Order: sequence, then C-alpha cells, then structure tokens
Amino acid sequence: MSDYDKEDIESADSTELALDRTEWAEDRTILANERTFAGWMRTGMASLGMALGLKAVFGDFEPTWLAKAASSVFVLIAVLIFYAAARNSAKAQSRIESHITQPQSV
Repeated sequence: MSDYDKEDIESADSTELALDRTEWAEDRTILANERTFAGWMRTGMASLGMALGLKAVFGDFEPTWLAKAASSVFVLIAVLIFYAAARNSAKAQSRIESHITQPQSV
C-alpha cells in the first residue's frame, strides 16, 4: 500500500470520527434540553403541590377567599411555568433541528 493510500484512509477515518463527535454533541445538547424541560416541569408541579397544600392547610380558614386566592396564585404560577417551559423547549429544539447557531435569549 502506498503512502498516498494510507493518507486517504487516515483522512476518511478522521472525517468519520469528526462526524461522529458532531452527532454525539448534538445528542448531548438534546438531552440537556430535555433535562432543563424536566426541571421546569418539576418546578411547576411543586407549585401545584403548594396550591394543594395551602388548600388543605387553610381548608377551614375564615375568610375562605384568602385561602382560595393564595392557592389560585400558585396554580397561576404553575401554569405560567408550564407554558414557559414548553415554549423555551420548543424554541431550543427547533434551533437544534435547523442547526442555527444562536445563543439562547434570556
């Protein structure tokens, strides 16, 4: 085998390894996005848990509107967290799929 053939083989192997590393990096980014989404969903569920907990703690509390208002605030916060998590995850996923290199806005 000539030196020229060895260089072609090494170049092809190097290109293949580079493509593999790129795919692995994309997989890691997708998994990181999923972990972030799961974290936000967990936070939203904690907010719903707080709403249910307040309802249970203040069940016989007078005035009743105060306990309902406090619980409603936590439910509203949970809904906003769920919406923001879904929106940000979808934006990140679309950037990953389109291979656009932009920083994520805060």
